[in-house]
Amino acid sequence: MKETMEEISLIEIFQTLKKRIWLIISITSVAAIASAIISFFVLTPIYQSSTQILVNQSRNDQAVYDVNAIRSNLEIINTYNVIIKSPAILDKVIEELALDRSYDQLNNQITVASQNQSQVVSITVQDPDPELAAKIANTTATVFQREIVKIMNVNNVNILAKATVGNNPSPIKPQPVLNIAIAIVVGLMAGVGIAFLLEYLDNTIKSEQDITKILDIPVLGIITVIDLDAEENKRQQPTFAAKIGSEKVES
Repeated sequence: MKETMEEISLIEIFQTLKKRIWLIISITSVAAIASAIISFFVLTPIYQSSTQILVNQSRNDQAVYDVNAIRSNLEIINTYNVIIKSPAILDKVIEELALDRSYDQLNNQITVASQNQSQVVSITVQDPDPELAAKIANTTATVFQREIVKIMNVNNVNILAKATVGNNPSPIKPQPVLNIAIAIVVGLMAGVGIAFLLEYLDNTIKSEQDITKILDIPVLGIITVIDLDAEENKRQQPTFAAKIGSEKVES
């Protein structure tokens, strides 16, 4: 049984890339330009602001925190994380700030997490308005500190750090440089893929090597292309030069 295998050498790969280089450059450039336009002019900048709260013992009648107390506080933090994003807290935040959004929309803007398995809980808010993001984070922490006393009959939440807005806040997304870099990589991969696809679909015979490779027969001879106009010009040039020479001799 005869098996035929198509092998692509490095030379053929480089030749394909060289032949389609402008196609690859064009696709990569279009992807980069499109990514830049979308990042700078289409996507809305999103700002982030965070506040921190501390969850400690419900009763401060011990001067030293033992391991069991800290472990108990760490376990209750998971419950607090759920309560912070519950309607019992966020509905009051919407009411106090007079926000024009629903509970679900505000819930999607807020992230609550404990830092490094500690008793410190970070409330992070993302919003197109940096000042509003800070207000939402601070109000959420304040409302939670106030309402947890009613919900669980405990008073063990302290605000460590309030969210603030700098003089020139920077958005966390979009990240134009990263987006453009990703677009260049994707465009380059797409361009190379399309180049090899076009080369694979191109079944035209361009050289004697293609005949040997595709038809599996030896090449006995090569017929070159003759330019009749060029040959005619070559024949006329000696005659024209001879006429000029004879005219010079006669003169």
